[in-house]
Amino acid sequence: MAKIIAGIGSSHVPAIGAALDNGKTEEPYWKRVFSGFEKSQQWMRDTKPDVAIVVYNDHASAFSVEIIPTFALGCAAEFPPADEGWGPRPVPVVKGHPALASHIAQSVILDEFDLTICNKMEVDHGMTVPMNLLFGKIDKDSHWPCPVIPLAVNVVMYPPPTGHRCYMLGKAIRKAVESYPDDLRVVIFGTGGLSHQISGPRAGLINSKWDKTFLDNLSKNPQKLAKIPHVDYMREAGAEGIEMVMWLIMRGALDDKVDEVYRFYTVPASNTAVGHIILENHRRGGKTPARRKPAAGKLKHAAARAKIQRVRG
Repeated sequence: MAKIIAGIGSSHVPAIGAALDNGKTEEPYWKRVFSGFEKSQQWMRDTKPDVAIVVYNDHASAFSVEIIPTFALGCAAEFPPADEGWGPRPVPVVKGHPALASHIAQSVILDEFDLTICNKMEVDHGMTVPMNLLFGKIDKDSHWPCPVIPLAVNVVMYPPPTGHRCYMLGKAIRKAVESYPDDLRVVIFGTGGLSHQISGPRAGLINSKWDKTFLDNLSKNPQKLAKIPHVDYMREAGAEGIEMVMWLIMRGALDDKVDEVYRFYTVPASNTAVGHIILENHRRGGKTPARRKPAAGKLKHAAARAKIQRVRG
């Protein structure tokens, strides 16, 4: 049985990607940002997930005002980096997990969550920046450490989904993953935010008190966050602060009780508050179990299945 073992929340500031791509990570302005993710990268190396589900929002790369899906699930075998106006980021093509993604789509849709299924999609900084922050810088000719399933959420054009809808979608995703027969260890990312506004009279707005309270309740009282109306996000966290509802998909996919493994917060990074948190499903000792070697029977079964797939191919 597959299982979601942990959730990751992370901002996806595009300038972070530019700093990484252009060798500016050691500059004083950026060093404090990147140093805040060093422990997280070690955690990821130790955890070694089999699959990552990354919840993010598209920035007019895969979609436009002509087509605006509320929730779009990537079921393709791969997702190339998008050209956001200055060429694609020099990162590897994202390899998907079509079997698990299709299973999630079927389960979630039958649970009455309408998804747009994407069998071809480019992914932008909203997805690749958090992946770099957790997996580290990876040469574009190499590969990401595990397959990734993208879940794009509309938080750009009105109306975006409510926090409660996102929280309940997370629960439906958890149910879907746990009904998948293969023994997979899955992590789920919630990305975007935290407080920021990039245009208008309040451009540059950052509300650290709101952000830190949000992070507190993400661990301890997510049901309270699920009740926050859109207008409160706009008023307190800026126009782009609505991205924070995507963190609730991640939180809904976890146990009611979680262990906060790590938290990092700093301001500003390109006029944005950078927030980050790692939550593990609650266990005695507070640690994710070490990866166990698969049993001989499972290895034999997997080998036989791979042989059948090769013959069919």
